[in-house]
Amino acid sequence: NNYKKRRNVVLFGAGSLGRITQQILEHDKDADVKIIGYLDDDPNKVGKKVNGAKIFSSKKDLEELLADYIIHELIICVQNISLRRKNEIVNVFLNKGIKIRTVPPVNQWVQGSFSAKQIKEVRVEDLLGRSTISLKDDNIREEIQDKVIMVTGAAGSIGSEISRLLLTYEPKKVILIDQSETGLFLLHEELRQLYPSQLDGLKFILADVSNEARMKNILEKYRPHSIYHAAAYKHVPIIEEHPIEAIYCNIKGTIVLAELANQTGVEKFVMVSTDKAVNPTNVMGASKRIAEIYVQALNNFNIRNGYLNITKFVTSRFGNVLGSNGSASPSLRKQTESGGPLTVTHPDVTRYFMTIPEACQLVLEASAMGQGGEIFMFDMGEPVKIIDMAKLMIRLYGYKDGQIEIVYTGLRPGEKLEEELLTDTETCKPTYHPKITIAKVREHDYLAIKSSVQRLFQNDTGNDHEIVRMMKDIVPEFISNSSRFEELDNERIQLKKA
Repeated sequence: NNYKKRRNVVLFGAGSLGRITQQILEHDKDADVKIIGYLDDDPNKVGKKVNGAKIFSSKKDLEELLADYIIHELIICVQNISLRRKNEIVNVFLNKGIKIRTVPPVNQWVQGSFSAKQIKEVRVEDLLGRSTISLKDDNIREEIQDKVIMVTGAAGSIGSEISRLLLTYEPKKVILIDQSETGLFLLHEELRQLYPSQLDGLKFILADVSNEARMKNILEKYRPHSIYHAAAYKHVPIIEEHPIEAIYCNIKGTIVLAELANQTGVEKFVMVSTDKAVNPTNVMGASKRIAEIYVQALNNFNIRNGYLNITKFVTSRFGNVLGSNGSASPSLRKQTESGGPLTVTHPDVTRYFMTIPEACQLVLEASAMGQGGEIFMFDMGEPVKIIDMAKLMIRLYGYKDGQIEIVYTGLRPGEKLEEELLTDTETCKPTYHPKITIAKVREHDYLAIKSSVQRLFQNDTGNDHEIVRMMKDIVPEFISNSSRFEELDNERIQLKKA
C-alpha cells in the first residue's frame, strides 16, 4: 500500500483526551499517522513531552509550527473550549487548507470505548453553536428519574436527542413513538449500541399520533408521567403544498394527545413548537400556532374549573436546529460534497440556529420549571446569514474562495427573509434560566378554539384554499408570503375596504 502517504497530525489539547487520542492513533495501523506534536493554551504545559510528542504553545509557536512542518490535519481534543477560541484556531488552519477533525465527548463513545473511526470532521454546527448551557440537573432529574416518559416523533432530530438525554436521567421506562418505520428501526439500532443496559426500559411503538383509538390504547396501557410531544411535519414548502396533512399531524395529533393526557392523568405535557408560529407566513407555522393556542387554552380551562390534579401543558418555542433532517446545514454539506453549486435562497436570508443538544437540553429545563400554561422561548443568540454558513462549509471541505459556486434560487413558498421570535403584542418575562423566557400571549377561550378546530377537521374535502382560509380566521396574524395563498390575504383586504 505504497500510494498512501503518512499523514502528519497536530493534536490541539494536551489533556487526558489528547493523550488517549495519541495512543489510539499510534496503535491504529489503518490510521497511518505521525503525531507532530500538541498545541495547548496552557503555558505550564508548553515545552514538555507526552509520549515523545512535544507540546507547543498555541499562542506563541503556532506560526513557526506551520512554517516548519508539513501538516495534513489538526485534531481538536478538548471539550470545554470556548466557541470563540475554537473558531480562532480553526480559522488559522483552514486558511492553510489543513483538514480539521474533532474527538467526540466521552459520553458519546460507543459502549464506553473509543476508536480512530470515531474522530469526526469538524462540522459547521461545531462552529456556530454557542457556549455550553448549564442546566439545573436536580430539577430535571426529579421530573424523570424512575418515571414513565413518552416521546412522540421519537425518531426525528429533536425527538431522538430528547430520548438520548432522558436516558441519562434514569427513567423507569421510555415509550418512543413514531410513524416512520425506518426512523424507528434506526433509532432502535442506535440506542441498543449506546445504552445496552437500558434496552429493557425502552418501548418502540410504530403509530400515528392523530389516530385517537391507537393513542388511547397506548396511554391507558403505559400511563406515562409526562409526554414530550415532538411529532410534527416541519418542511415549509411541502406543507404549503399539502395543508391537509398539517391539519392532521400538527393540529389533530397535538389535540388528540392533549385531551387523552388530560383523561389518563398525565402530569406534564410538553409541546415542542417553533419560532415559525410567530406571525406565521406559512401553513406549517400557522398549524403549530393553532396547536399552541389549543394546549394553552385547555390548560387554563382546567385551572378555571378547579381541575387541579390534572395535566400541566407547557410549550417550548425555538428556531432552526443546526443539522436537523432537511435543514440548511445538511443540504449545504451534501452540495459541497458533490462539488457544488451551493444553493442559497437569498443573499440576505438569516436564521436563528441552535444545536440539537442545546435545544433539547432547554426543552427538559423548561419542562421542569413549567407550572402549566407557559410558552417558553429560548434565547437563540445572534441570527446567522445562510450565505456565511455556505462559505464556511466550502472552507471546511478544503476548497478556496471561488472554487465552488454559490447560486441564489429565490425564496421558497411560505419562506421569510428573517424569522421573528415574538409577535408585536407579545412581551417576555424572565425565568431563573438566562436562556429561557416566558412569552406573554393573547389568551383564547377553550370552548371557542375547540369548536373552530372541529370545523377545520370536518373540512376534509381537500380544498386547500378553504382549509387555509379557516386557519387564517383562527390565527388572524397569519399572512402568507411568496405563496399561492397570498390571494386569500388580498381578498381579506378587499373585504375590509368594502
